[in-house]
Amino acid sequence: MSTITTPDLEGPAPASTAAPARPRRGLRGSATANFWLFTGPFLIGLAVFVYIPIGWSLWLSFFDARFTVTPSEFIGFDNYRYMLTHDDFMGSLVTFTVFAAFIVPTTWAFSLALALMVNRLRFMRAFFRSVFFLPTAVSYVAASLIWKMSIFSGVRFGLMNTVLGWFGAENIAWLASPEPPWYWLVIVTVRLWLQAGFFMILFLAALQNIPQELYEAAAIDGAKPGWQTFRHITLPQLRATSTAVILLLLVQAYQAFDEFFNLLSNATWGRPPLVELYYVALGENQDYGAGSAGAVILTLLICLVTLGQGRFMGFGRGEGSR
Repeated sequence: MSTITTPDLEGPAPASTAAPARPRRGLRGSATANFWLFTGPFLIGLAVFVYIPIGWSLWLSFFDARFTVTPSEFIGFDNYRYMLTHDDFMGSLVTFTVFAAFIVPTTWAFSLALALMVNRLRFMRAFFRSVFFLPTAVSYVAASLIWKMSIFSGVRFGLMNTVLGWFGAENIAWLASPEPPWYWLVIVTVRLWLQAGFFMILFLAALQNIPQELYEAAAIDGAKPGWQTFRHITLPQLRATSTAVILLLLVQAYQAFDEFFNLLSNATWGRPPLVELYYVALGENQDYGAGSAGAVILTLLICLVTLGQGRFMGFGRGEGSR
């Protein structure tokens, strides 16, 4: 009786004859080189146009720098004392407070309302999203001039005065004097038109990330669609986005310049901090030292307000720490 032998299937596998992969050389194979290649130009620009000017401004704030950016007379904190007792600069901070009290909650509410409206659309959502976002690309200078020359021109041919004339009202000089302060309506509306679309996109992205299961569970529990759902589900889910939007609005309110400078021209009233610093540093006296000290004070104030706002609203904390 013959026996049948089978090949040994458990034996060692034949050695591979393929050559081992050779490591890449040059820029394509170096992650560190690629990192510096792509980020290097940005870091150089950031250093040249941001960090070096900040350091130079901080250095100037301790010197008597009138009509020169290379001073030699060290005066310590005299520039800071001067700016903190300067009536116009302190008044500009009051102007900012009034401006922020108008623009921050108004822009927040209007942007959120636009986002809720666009999010509920079942057709042409992309069209309306683009239409509301387009003003973001408009220059602040161009928008300010349109508001000043066409809409709130102060003459009977201006759009607002024409509309008021239909109801028998007299013409209003919107930008002529601080009493009554009609200029706030002009400034707030132009910035609201320019900013609302951008923050609408932020809210819209946050709304689309809310799980639909939350609304379904609320409906099962008897929650009515509308205010109850918005109050107990939508608004809490937008907490992080709302905090970020408010922080951005506060910072941008501190940095307001274009609309005030172009709408109010050389008016001595209604100046925000940046406009006042512009006239201190580039006005008749060209006091770069005092202007730099005011810029440092404004920067520290922005940091304090940002940190306080973030801490109050829990920005940066995880869900488990709330």
